[in-house]
Amino acid sequence: MTNAPQVPAMHALPDGEAEISLVVRLPWEDVARLGQEAGRLAAQTGRPVTLDEAVGHRLRSARPAATHARPAGEQPAAVSSSASVASLPRISGTAISGSART
Repeated sequence: MTNAPQVPAMHALPDGEAEISLVVRLPWEDVARLGQEAGRLAAQTGRPVTLDEAVGHRLRSARPAATHARPAGEQPAAVSSSASVASLPRISGTAISGSART
């Protein structure tokens, strides 16, 4: 049992999106690739970008828009959670510092 405050797993945001809280275990190489993605996104937007923003951006840009309420027989095949991270470019040897939102 923990004394830490419990955060709801999912809640609606005022802009119409939903925020989902989860814990993901990744190899350090994947974390580094996400850091590179955050660096590229920060360069495009001209502001600091957190790793969770980079992940959200990658998820939105890596596949077409979601289709909702598919009939039971038409669900797409499951995709490994590492598949989208594996498609990120390899590390070029530069370090990118960032902050994680808590």
